[in-house]
Amino acid sequence: MSFGDQGTPYGAVDPYTQWVVEQERIRRRRRTRRAVAAGTGVVLVAAITAGAVLYTGGDGAGEAAAPPSSTAPGSSAVPSVTASLPPDAPSALPSLLARPVIRPEQAFPAKSVRLGDGSRYERVDLATTTDCSEGMSPELAALIQQGQGCERLTAALFTDTERRSQVTVAVLSFKTVQDASTVFGMASMDPVTYQVVSLDPPPEAGMPTVPPGSAGVFRRLMTVRSVVFANGQWGDGSETDEAAITKETEDLLQYADDNVVAYEDPDSV
Repeated sequence: MSFGDQGTPYGAVDPYTQWVVEQERIRRRRRTRRAVAAGTGVVLVAAITAGAVLYTGGDGAGEAAAPPSSTAPGSSAVPSVTASLPPDAPSALPSLLARPVIRPEQAFPAKSVRLGDGSRYERVDLATTTDCSEGMSPELAALIQQGQGCERLTAALFTDTERRSQVTVAVLSFKTVQDASTVFGMASMDPVTYQVVSLDPPPEAGMPTVPPGSAGVFRRLMTVRSVVFANGQWGDGSETDEAAITKETEDLLQYADDNVVAYEDPDSV
């Protein structure tokens, strides 16, 4: 069974089985970790979407079900996809894209997070790399290579106060809005194939690694030049409380998205 994207029948097997295979394979690949200083404060702002989004879904509410991937595990064959800017793209876009991409301490400024509804979460891991292919499926890496490339991937692992949930939120930043739009669109249509890998808890966190085959929730949002991914699971692999893990995943996704928007387009908040 799997939670999958909202709209996927509870108990559907094929898409999630492929996701499990990808997760286990990707986790064996080397990940570069770099410690960063924890900042203070949480900026909560209105999210925006810039650029030409060519596909539907990805707003964290009411997505279409993820179709089974036709790409065999281990294959990097991807369709050729292009995106273009809409005619009403903001005039300030060139100057916004000229800024450095968001840093880890800006995307995830605090180890202890309290959201607007009073819920609390702890950031138990933080990883960042400029070799984005290290933290994603080969299919997503191949898709990105069709454009001008990814500039940074930063991922954080959060858990709730009971240390039951494990939610990985990842910020994938690009040189162009078109590339961000392409990745957002393909990941919205097929989150199983075009995925960012979930982080395993570090030993010092004292948390179990999620068992292979466990249920999960997948969400994503797009900002000016980044795509923010969120993968949520129960640490013990439980397939119960779908609504609860979905809410935690979507809330932490929105938290990170707000931080990214506040950095990438501060005049919009």
